[in-house]
Amino acid sequence: MKPIIIAGPCVIESEDCLTEVARELVRLNSKYGVDIIFKSSFDKANRTSISSFRGPGMEKGLQMLADIKSRFGLRLLTDIHESRQAQPVASVVDVLQIPAFLCRQTDLLVAAARTGKTVNIKKAQFLSGADMQYPVQKVRESGNNNIWLTERGNVYGYNNLVVDFRNIVEMKRFSPTVIMDCTHSVQRPGAADGKTGGDRQYIPAMALAAKAFGATGYFFEVHPDPDNALSDGPNMLKLTDFEPLLIKLLQ
Repeated sequence: MKPIIIAGPCVIESEDCLTEVARELVRLNSKYGVDIIFKSSFDKANRTSISSFRGPGMEKGLQMLADIKSRFGLRLLTDIHESRQAQPVASVVDVLQIPAFLCRQTDLLVAAARTGKTVNIKKAQFLSGADMQYPVQKVRESGNNNIWLTERGNVYGYNNLVVDFRNIVEMKRFSPTVIMDCTHSVQRPGAADGKTGGDRQYIPAMALAAKAFGATGYFFEVHPDPDNALSDGPNMLKLTDFEPLLIKLLQ
């Protein structure tokens, strides 16, 4: 069984960027017989600085994502930050993502669950894998069993994250689908003068280590020119480097 693959630019920057990434994902889907889910955010509500680029907002962002789905036939994933966003976002995307910092927000989890869409809950940087049974319980008891969990590292001192890959094994006790976020796990939060830094050179190692621990999916933020991206550039994978890593994960 092929793994779940999620990929796309961190935030919606422009139609041209979305199109370039989507076209490449369609090519890879066709070449390798996979079903890569397209990811991008219409609003990055937790940027380090108030002056940081957040995205086009929900209304315009959903229009742009719907256009990608219509033109390229890709499944979509995006994140929500407020309960009121759940229903309108679910009308466009296939997977609702709960950001790591918000994974204990009961109203947000319940609203996402009630859409009936798959809910991908990212594990908070301050929680263990075992702690994720409680967000899962909130979604299940709201009538939705379509739950994915995503590992993205834990806070380690200031401006640094580490990944305890045992969390993958722990979380598979609560959901059969556990995804490794291979790009956010190499972040250095707030470590780049009011922005988040990162070490993209470690992304392949994160992915392959997660594979060894039994991950059933992989999350990558990819961009044609990450050094000039408007959000999360230091920890995004360059689009042209995505295929070689995908090949290794599919072997």
